[in-house]
Amino acid sequence: MTSTVAQAAADIKANMELVLVGKGGVIDLTLAALLSGGHILIEDVPGIGKTTLARSLASSLDCTFKRIQFTPDLMPSDITGINYYNQKNGEFEFRPGPIISQVVLADEINRATPRTQSALLECMGERQVTIDNVTMPLPAPFLVIATQNPIELEGTFPLPEAQLDRFMLRLRVGYPEPLEEEEMLERFQSADPLAELKPVTTAQEIVQFQDMVRHIYVDPVLRTYVVRVVKATRDHPDVELGASPRASMGLYRCAQAMAAIQGREYVIPDDLKTLAPHALAHRMILKSQARLRERTAESIVNEILAQEEVPV
Repeated sequence: MTSTVAQAAADIKANMELVLVGKGGVIDLTLAALLSGGHILIEDVPGIGKTTLARSLASSLDCTFKRIQFTPDLMPSDITGINYYNQKNGEFEFRPGPIISQVVLADEINRATPRTQSALLECMGERQVTIDNVTMPLPAPFLVIATQNPIELEGTFPLPEAQLDRFMLRLRVGYPEPLEEEEMLERFQSADPLAELKPVTTAQEIVQFQDMVRHIYVDPVLRTYVVRVVKATRDHPDVELGASPRASMGLYRCAQAMAAIQGREYVIPDDLKTLAPHALAHRMILKSQARLRERTAESIVNEILAQEEVPV
């Protein structure tokens, strides 16, 4: 079972690395979120490959892909779709929005108003969309990759806690190393590798892999460890609001996926320690005194991991 998932993950990663240079760790985390049924928030500066990451993943999976450019004038119906009156046949017809896709890139999500941002809540949490009191299921697999620029704050609407809590992982792509950037320039010199990318698996197989991942063994002591770490975020003196039970579930499921990607039938503590900063930090609200001292949620999570006894 795990060998099948691991082989498919390796094939997808190798395919995406035909386009992305030096981003193996980010690809692993993206695949872990996908196989555990979660969504991803990429918080980083423009031009480092966030859109390329989403497009290369969709192309590798043979999934439908839609990109939504979030702007202040974007309306919820621009995302979900509308019912319009067709004058030719005299009936109302549904025009689907871009959210009805398998891989959705929500680009610069913090530039849209809170009302538009909230249009994603039901889609991300329930895998369905409701329009005019009619509820429709979204295609499977369903993955939202949202991006935001943490530097430029003018004209933006920070994501509320309820929206942030819907994202399983928050990632940062980061700048490439000089040699990696040289290789990127060479690859894109005469052609666009992304345009030539071919799928290496199908959407139906990904759904099957998601079901397999749920059967990865997690020792009871590791479940206790997850609860201890998450509870420590709520009790930390510098934290106003700690991670939610949804964070515990996300960390737990993502660790199962990470184990399967690496070809194991069981989760180890290193899986949890690797994922915890990405799964917990964005769900935490620090106290104002901590922010004044320039403390970050990631540093607090790492501090908790260093203090909590790791099960053997």
